[in-house]
Amino acid sequence: MSFFERLKNEAPAEWRAYTEHPFTDALADGSLAEAAFRHYLVQDYLFLIEFARAYALAVYKSPELADMREAAAGLSAILDVEMNLHVKLCAGWGLSPDDLERAPPASEMLAYTRYVLDAGMRGDLLALKVALAPCVIGYAEIATRLASKPQAMAAANPYHVWIAEYAGAPYQEVAAHARAHLDDLAERYITPAREAELIAIFREATRLEADFWEMGWRAGLRD
Repeated sequence: MSFFERLKNEAPAEWRAYTEHPFTDALADGSLAEAAFRHYLVQDYLFLIEFARAYALAVYKSPELADMREAAAGLSAILDVEMNLHVKLCAGWGLSPDDLERAPPASEMLAYTRYVLDAGMRGDLLALKVALAPCVIGYAEIATRLASKPQAMAAANPYHVWIAEYAGAPYQEVAAHARAHLDDLAERYITPAREAELIAIFREATRLEADFWEMGWRAGLRD
């Protein structure tokens, strides 16, 4: 069993609440309120800015050159690919990149990103990658599940572009690399004494991911 699977097995309730949140199912059938998706996407743009900082920190924390290259590739994927999707989708609402960058940050976004950065500052590269894993690898798993649903990829579904981005081969490859690198780091640096600490980090990061969906879901209910 891979290290990532072991982490998931130690956090079944948190992982299920995150990967099967009603927000995700509503993306698949197109029933998600536009206000919910819009609020989520704007906050996710701010989230990606902070996650780019986390990957920059991963470069610094990398003990070997190969680890640095892995972190740099993740940083490029965020800045040069993933953020562009958000810009394109938000342009349909008349929002510019400057509008997105100046948006007031939600408490859920701040709590999650600060937790990840703090885990990286206090710990080593393995601790940081465990904190990043629910997002990086989890989105690939969620999108694969959603893409298999009947209405998910239909042109009439306003969220099919988002699903296609994360279910598509380029992002799936990013997630696969992240998973393989996490397993490699665990093989090199994990000890029995550390495993409980890393499981706790994974559980909390996963819980904060579910809170992020919940933030968007509540915005839709208020509209």
